[in-house]
Amino acid sequence: MILRHFLDTEPTVAASYILGCGGQGICAVVDPVEDIQRYQDTAESLGMRIAYVVDTHAHADHFSGGRQLAEATGAAYVLHESASPDYPHHPVRDGDTLELGNVLVQVLHTPGRTPEHISLLVTDKRRAEEPWFVLTGHTLMVRDLGRTELAGSPEEGARALFHSAQRLKALPDHIEVLPGAFAGSVCGRALSGKPTSTIGFERRFNAAFAIEDEEAFVRFMLADIPPRPPKAEETRNKNLGR
Repeated sequence: MILRHFLDTEPTVAASYILGCGGQGICAVVDPVEDIQRYQDTAESLGMRIAYVVDTHAHADHFSGGRQLAEATGAAYVLHESASPDYPHHPVRDGDTLELGNVLVQVLHTPGRTPEHISLLVTDKRRAEEPWFVLTGHTLMVRDLGRTELAGSPEEGARALFHSAQRLKALPDHIEVLPGAFAGSVCGRALSGKPTSTIGFERRFNAAFAIEDEEAFVRFMLADIPPRPPKAEETRNKNLGR
């Protein structure tokens, strides 16, 4: 297993990833920002071919480099089937698996932050038959969950996010959480500057993630919603090719 983190603070706060199988030289890039050359350079330095480029959702706070990276490398550009963008892509649904040599990436549909949001549960078969970590995009982040009003009704998004959180909460405590944002991002309200965590730690110390009652969760998520990012709708539409 090879895993590389890219943590950006300018012009937007975002985390993106390269992961894959070094032995078979195949990888995926998850949630790339617009500066795509570094992903190409990193993959080349590792002797890996980029087979998939995945956006966990259509971002509203920054422009994705996903389509451009896929076109530049010949990779499949992956979005959840419900995204319905206005360009060719590789649609996935809940339960699908992306195979990267000895690394398996299972798609979990985790709507709420946006209707099409996915998380990626990753297993390294050379290490164990059980999953090792989950890439959660802007659904579950360290100390917070993603805001729900940038792609639809805040309440409907919050209710969907509650059920997505329950699904992630059912994962074993030891599963590592690798989110798509950290402190400084507009996509959460109380994000930590530490960019990774575990399911067990977030279950204990993440106020939103710890709520077990749906109505209490909705009230919590609808309180103190931060200002919208500038041109959020325009940015999301551009990322969908509209």
